[in-house]
Amino acid sequence: MSNPHREGSDLFRFRGKASARAETALASVAFAGLVVLWQLIAAFELMPARFLPGPFAVLEALGRMLWQNDFLADIGISIARVWGAFGLSVVMAVPLGIWMSSYRIVGALTEPVIDFIRYLPVPALVPLLLIWFGIGEESKIAVLWMGTFFQLVLLIADDAKRVPWEYVEIGYTLGAKPRQIIRDIVVPSMAPTMIDNLRITLGWCWTYLIVAEIVAANSGIGHAIWSMRRFVKTPEVMAGILTVGVIGLVTDQLIRYAHRRYFRYLR
Repeated sequence: MSNPHREGSDLFRFRGKASARAETALASVAFAGLVVLWQLIAAFELMPARFLPGPFAVLEALGRMLWQNDFLADIGISIARVWGAFGLSVVMAVPLGIWMSSYRIVGALTEPVIDFIRYLPVPALVPLLLIWFGIGEESKIAVLWMGTFFQLVLLIADDAKRVPWEYVEIGYTLGAKPRQIIRDIVVPSMAPTMIDNLRITLGWCWTYLIVAEIVAANSGIGHAIWSMRRFVKTPEVMAGILTVGVIGLVTDQLIRYAHRRYFRYLR
């Protein structure tokens, strides 16, 4: 049975631990405090309502968008685009990242090129991607992929490099082939940190959604936000932005929960 006094003291201790219930309560307090602060700023008109509407006005705008503007369909389209691009990035980045760390020739050939491309600003590449892929779904998937793949592949390579060399030596001692070592030793050892990095890069993919959907798009959350911006409908713009945040937060927490359940041995 946990000691509540010890748990409370651990909250203020360097690298202290807390129960999931305590962390959930603190997170709820933080979000509630942010909403209260937002409401106070709007109520006392510290900023004009045209630029910063209150939370209730944003919720009303979200309701109008869902019932009148078919915003739910836009949400579904955006989720499909993000997960399609992210899935493509994962399928390509995971094996390439493992090969980069396992075979020096692969790393020497690919790492400098990937390092160069990942520093290119993705928004600046949008016109070029439109020329290459047109105004269809391909260009939007390409924007999201560009913002995710080149970051993810290097993270995967670092995860594979962190697998202790002793594990590999044990595999060789037992007669394992390189393919078996990758499958049975490297991948299981790097899985916890790899899942965490997948969760983080999925968040990056969502951040590029607006960039992908404001150019030559007629659907999606980004398109809805950009359309409302033209008419200075700030509550609707904020409702669209907050929708992305809520979807990202829910997805992030679900992956965290699955991570804790599947990798219980880490605790």
